[in-house]
Amino acid sequence: MNVRDSLLKAFADAGRNYISGSALAEQLGVSRNAVWKAVKALESEGYIIESLTAKGYRLSGESNHLSAPLISAKVNASVLGSKIVVLDETDSTNNYAKKLTASEAPNGTVVIADMQTAGKGRLGRSFISPEGKGLYMSVILHPEFSINTAPLITSAAAVATAEAIESLCKTDVRIKWVNDLYINGKKIVGILTEASVDMEMRALDIAVIGIGINVRSIGDSFDAELSARASSIQDETGVALNRNDLCAAVINYLDAHLIKIESREYLREYRRRELLTGNMITAKVGSETLKGKAVGIDRNANLMIETENGIVRSLSSGEANLCRIAE
Repeated sequence: MNVRDSLLKAFADAGRNYISGSALAEQLGVSRNAVWKAVKALESEGYIIESLTAKGYRLSGESNHLSAPLISAKVNASVLGSKIVVLDETDSTNNYAKKLTASEAPNGTVVIADMQTAGKGRLGRSFISPEGKGLYMSVILHPEFSINTAPLITSAAAVATAEAIESLCKTDVRIKWVNDLYINGKKIVGILTEASVDMEMRALDIAVIGIGINVRSIGDSFDAELSARASSIQDETGVALNRNDLCAAVINYLDAHLIKIESREYLREYRRRELLTGNMITAKVGSETLKGKAVGIDRNANLMIETENGIVRSLSSGEANLCRIAE
C-alpha cells in the first residue's frame, strides 16, 4: 500500500480523532515531510483534511470524496468487498462490472463511480447520476446458490440498502416492489440486477447488482418532472451522509443477507417495508393490464394481486413491467 492509501486508512481508523504528523510518520514508516506531501496530494484530489496545531490531522466529516481505502476500512463482510474499484466516471457501473473477466473480478468485487453518464434502470430507463451527488455501485457475484434463488437477489439488495441508510440517518425507508426505495414518498434508490446463466450446468454464472442511491442534495440536477417523484437522502432528512460510510454499510448488510438468502429470512423485513401491499394497483403484464388489490409478497419475492374476479396471481419482476397504485 502506498503512502497515500496508507494515510487514508489511518484517517479512517482514527474516525473523528486527530493524529499528529509524528504519529502518522511512525505508523506509516515515512518522514513527516512525506506525510505533509501526502496530505497536500489528497487535498488536491478533493479530500477535505482538517489540521490543528498541536493535534495534527483528521479527515473532515464534510469530505465527500469516494475512496477505496476509506470504504475498505469499514467493510467487515465475509465475501463482498474483496476487491473495490473506484472510478471518477463511467457510463454505467453495471456495464463496467460485466466487462471485467473472472480473474479481474473475484466474487464480491464492488465497482463504484462518482458519476455515470448512462446510468441504467429497469426496462431500459436511465438513472440520472450527477457528479458528487450519489453512490453508484455494482456488486459482482459468482453465486453458489441455485438458479431458482436468482429472483430473490434484487429484493435482498433492497432490504440491505434500506437497512444501511437507516443505520446512518435514522429514517424510515420503504420499498416499492420490486426495486425502488422511498423516503417521504420520494424515490431515492433504484436497483438493477443483471445475470448470465450457464445453460449447460443450469446454474447462475454471474450476477451483477447495480445500486444507485441519491445521497447529497440534488439541487438543479433533476428536471421538474423527475424532481416531482425523486429526491435524495439529504433533501428528505437533512443528513449529508458520507458516501464512503454508506457504501461500506450497504456492502456489510448485503453480504449478511446474501449468505443466507435461501432461508428467505430477509423477506420479513421486505414485507414490512413494502409500499404496494394493501393498495388497489394496476400492473402491466405483457400486453395485459391487471387491476386489483396487492395482497402481499410470496416466498419468491413475487407480488400477489387479487384481481377483480377474486383470483390471486403472483407476478414476478420479469413478468410485471409496471406496477403503480391506482388513482
